[in-house]
Amino acid sequence: MFRIPWIAAVAASAALTFCARGEDRFFDSDGVRIRYVDQGQGEPVVLIHGFTGNADLGWTLNRVLPALSLEYRVIALDCRGHGRSDKPHDPQAYGAKMAEDVVRLLDHLKIEKAHIVGYSMGGLITLKVMLTHPRRVISAIPAGYGWPVDGKPAGKDFLEALAASLDAGQGVGPLLEALRPADQPPMTAEQVAAVNAMILSSNDAKALAAVIRGFKGLDVDEKLVRANKTPALAIIGGNDPLKMDVDRLAAAMPGLKVVTIPNADHGQAMFHPDFLSAIREFLAAHRTKPAAENPAAGAPGA
Repeated sequence: MFRIPWIAAVAASAALTFCARGEDRFFDSDGVRIRYVDQGQGEPVVLIHGFTGNADLGWTLNRVLPALSLEYRVIALDCRGHGRSDKPHDPQAYGAKMAEDVVRLLDHLKIEKAHIVGYSMGGLITLKVMLTHPRRVISAIPAGYGWPVDGKPAGKDFLEALAASLDAGQGVGPLLEALRPADQPPMTAEQVAAVNAMILSSNDAKALAAVIRGFKGLDVDEKLVRANKTPALAIIGGNDPLKMDVDRLAAAMPGLKVVTIPNADHGQAMFHPDFLSAIREFLAAHRTKPAAENPAAGAPGA
């Protein structure tokens, strides 16, 4: 059975934060400088990473970016507050503006429509883009996230506790606990300290706290969820505490396809071979043109 312990997945990702970066490109998103990479040719696919991540470690370690770039034009951005993008400390700079960054990136690259793929926080941003800008989306994969009650993942009221912990320089302990499967023992103090040290060494804690405090702005309207016509796929680990939110999304959104990766938690699912396979199969099923006919989506942006 393929399995990467959650602690090992976090540690490996943090360790690779500045490794194997793609060519840096930047654009201005309403006054915020956003970094992105642009690889391959064909129908455009935008990749949106998770909280504390960036374009490279979110999509290179699990081979998604290099694999998809053989068939598609793949654009992966560092979300504001992350990676090499600007990191405002004001919560008002986040929320819905993180979804608008994706739309402005498409505008910057003169791309009319794209496939949008996100994991965890990136899954929530993907859902927001899909529902608020459906004409810009060919298909959407909001993975590792669902439709949380009142913006609280898995029904856990931990967002302010997480923001306060980050503000105090104490790291992401509340998040690690919230994402721990019920059948697993709590992480040891030493494990939590090790993860925090790696995450805090490669991120701006005040910016991350602002991201969390702005999460409410990414809430999606129930009417839009129920009226969605865009082809959509949810991918979730069977042991992920956020699976209940994916189940809620599936019950409300007509036509949503769900792939559950057995025995995988939140940190493991995106490293499982089935994760990449599910993405490739879904994208192939929703191409607007056969692969052999796909033109380049335009010259990469400056």
